[in-house]
Amino acid sequence: MPITTHEESGVVTISLDDKFVFSDHRAFRNTYHGRPPDTRYILDFRRVTYMDSSALGMLLLLKEEAAGADRARVQLIHCNDQVRKILEVANFGQIFTIV
Repeated sequence: MPITTHEESGVVTISLDDKFVFSDHRAFRNTYHGRPPDTRYILDFRRVTYMDSSALGMLLLLKEEAAGADRARVQLIHCNDQVRKILEVANFGQIFTIV
């Protein structure tokens, strides 16, 4: 299943596919590029079973674009143990809210 988005009241929920990898770069970027700077993002990792290092880079690019306004926030939700461990090793808990 591809990356999907749902937007409601300035909150964009991005549901990721089972493998979050470099080939998702364009589709992922299209979910956030050009949105208002005060947009709040929720990334749903419910289906993600694998992510590579380029996925970490893509998350940083989203954060960089969202950081245009102090009100912009990015939450990572429904991370399984494997994904959570990858995020923790990369110290992403200091950059993102991981729920």
